[in-house]
Amino acid sequence: MKRLTLSNVLPELNDTVAGYHRSVLSEIEQALSQSSVVVVGMTVNPFVKKARKALDDAGISYTYLEYGGYFSQWKPRLAIKMWSGWPTFPQVFVNGALVGGAQDLERLMADGRLNELLNPPAAA
Repeated sequence: MKRLTLSNVLPELNDTVAGYHRSVLSEIEQALSQSSVVVVGMTVNPFVKKARKALDDAGISYTYLEYGGYFSQWKPRLAIKMWSGWPTFPQVFVNGALVGGAQDLERLMADGRLNELLNPPAAA
């Protein structure tokens, strides 16, 4: 399924769509520009805890941004999902790119690709 872009939204709605919880999205964008690994999550969610534990156990530093729990801050989390296109939490980013959730992170760690993403070969 192709992701809907602003070009497929009535022009008079663009500001509303683009500005939905803009401060939360700006906070995430700032973290992405300052940290190699960013985990966006919520309280209580076991998959968020699993992703953070995997990174902690591997000694990989990361920035963690938390937005409420199951019954709070659901609107900011909805904005995050709309912005990223990823339907669940955590949302894990490496060098500014979305790599998925906890299971995706574990796969990247197991096959060595996370290390490759964090330490790309130098350009010749």
